[in-house]
Amino acid sequence: MKHLLSVSLIALGSAAMADCPAITVAEDQGLSGAYPQQFDLSEFEALAACDMAFSENPEIAALNARIQGNPETLPAVADRLPTEPLVVLPYEMVGRYGGTLDGMSNATEAGTSDMLSLRHVNLVRFADDLVSIVPNVASDYAWNDDFTELTFNLRPGHRWSDGAPFTAHDVAFWYNNMVMDQNVVESPRSLWMADGEPFEVEALDDTTVVFRLPSPLPGLLASFAADFAQPFQPMHFLGQFHPAIDENADANAQALGFENGYAAIAHYYGGSDWKDVPSPLLRDPATVESLPAAVLPTLEAFITVEDTTEGRHYVANPFFHMVDTAGNQLPYISEMDERYVPDNEVRLLRMVNGEVDYKSQSVTLPDAPTLLDGAEAGNYTIDLRPQIGLPVFGFNVTAEDEGRRAVFANRDFRLAMSHAINRDEINSVAFFDLGEPRAYMHFDPVPPFATEDQATYGTAFDPDMTAELLDSVGLTDSDGDGVRELNGEPFSLNLQFSTQGLSTAVAELVAQHWTDAGIPTSIREVTSDEYRAAQAANELDVITWTKGQPIPIVLGSAEQLIPPFGGFFDARVGMQWSRYLETDGSEGMEPPAWTAELAETVAAWQQLQPGSDASNELGQQIVQQIQDGFMFIGTVQAPNPVYHSNALQNFMAPQTWSYEYYRMYPYRPQQWWLDE
Repeated sequence: MKHLLSVSLIALGSAAMADCPAITVAEDQGLSGAYPQQFDLSEFEALAACDMAFSENPEIAALNARIQGNPETLPAVADRLPTEPLVVLPYEMVGRYGGTLDGMSNATEAGTSDMLSLRHVNLVRFADDLVSIVPNVASDYAWNDDFTELTFNLRPGHRWSDGAPFTAHDVAFWYNNMVMDQNVVESPRSLWMADGEPFEVEALDDTTVVFRLPSPLPGLLASFAADFAQPFQPMHFLGQFHPAIDENADANAQALGFENGYAAIAHYYGGSDWKDVPSPLLRDPATVESLPAAVLPTLEAFITVEDTTEGRHYVANPFFHMVDTAGNQLPYISEMDERYVPDNEVRLLRMVNGEVDYKSQSVTLPDAPTLLDGAEAGNYTIDLRPQIGLPVFGFNVTAEDEGRRAVFANRDFRLAMSHAINRDEINSVAFFDLGEPRAYMHFDPVPPFATEDQATYGTAFDPDMTAELLDSVGLTDSDGDGVRELNGEPFSLNLQFSTQGLSTAVAELVAQHWTDAGIPTSIREVTSDEYRAAQAANELDVITWTKGQPIPIVLGSAEQLIPPFGGFFDARVGMQWSRYLETDGSEGMEPPAWTAELAETVAAWQQLQPGSDASNELGQQIVQQIQDGFMFIGTVQAPNPVYHSNALQNFMAPQTWSYEYYRMYPYRPQQWWLDE
């Protein structure tokens, strides 16, 4: 998949080798390689006619001493790096080592993807153009002709954060012994299946791993590039507790106080790809000291050394695989501190006071005036960026109450509630007229195969249409008091929301619009954890969150287009439909036929070459099927703020405000540095 190398100012094969030039994206000296803004070491040395010498953070020994389970004495930096480290170009300048990056999240597993994205790695990533997919942990990748076999080449000499070798066997172990072992992961995500069937993953040798797919899935590469999951786990560590790897697995775990090997794995791995699992044993030094490591060894830029109810603290990984063009091992920043601040007003105050170095998640456009007013005094910058996804509303079509379930499951009710929303008012009041009314079609940005009618379907504010449709579903105002009834009883809604997924202003406005239509709607703000728990328990009337994905992400996973139309962290409706599918009909409620038809269309579309006529034709059909089902009501799509301290150098404002590309991951935060 590599394209031709080009060199404009520096010729190959220069006779004299020199120190490597400290080039940057701003001053690249015409040096261009196989992938934008990065090189393998040998590629860089050949193109620049240089011999790279490596340097390290002068604090790295002290940082390493805080990582339980690591060697007391570190090898030289050249011996800690892979044979072919990844050479990345800093955006503006070669940085300086040191400092602590101050971050902020709402709570454990609430608003934490900001900080996770700063340390995250995967086999590949999206480049900052959000189009190109470039190597990261892998040194290269290749598809076969029909997209049924994806091969990754890894970096010889790459090491985990504890110094143990990282190999292709760690990738195969992740899939075969973690994801596909029901004792570890109860049900694998659809992301790791092709049309519902598992992959075959084989380590051909220490540096070559192949994914063989039962059907074409060209979007799998984008899944690796953008998903929070990491397709490798430390077999040298977790394998000692896995009975398929070590016959003494249970005894090994019991010696450490666990019930059995799988219990030890559950403690360290958490039973899913989601890596933001709290590490409560870090709170008890006596318990931690009895374990071989406080947290799993990692390939990330930083590793957790403290994890409490107040927040987390991280230190730089001494075995991280990236260097800059001058040979300095990354990251430049020594430590990261993440504090949990559940109250939005307190988060805003901390940002206005300049107490945070970077924040994006849970910062929304209604916060922008306050943040912009304080920017000069607080020494920070606010960038407004288009959001991927838009606030949506849905209804509990599998509610326990039969009467409410019948109303919610009626498409005309959902369409009525969409026409009751005054999106122009939302745009003016909540988004300062910077947004655009938009129907939900799941694809975001609006794909080239969608029609304008599809982009605006059901978005007109039409009280008369709302009244007509509500009457048709049996919600009438028989006594003229302005409140509609169902079977003679007043019908009302309870709208719970979390500011992580929906701004308060939008929640208040939509609740008022529905109340004006004769459906009194109360609102209650809850934490994201409370919201997700109630959603998973099938307890909510109204489902709301930000929803939508770019084409490359949908190509890799149909999870959000199959009941319940999302994962644990998404807006989900039809929880009992999902249960029916999971249990082959023995539990739950049977979903309508159109949901299976949509799944079949998506599966066929995922196997086609993106952008082809056949792909675009099926893509438009998917949009139509989504809107025929009309499970989610779109509102207004608007930009959102990205906050960063002016002390934070080499910061590239992202193209989008999004979780879908994994926030700052495409922008190489490992080359950020603090000018303090």
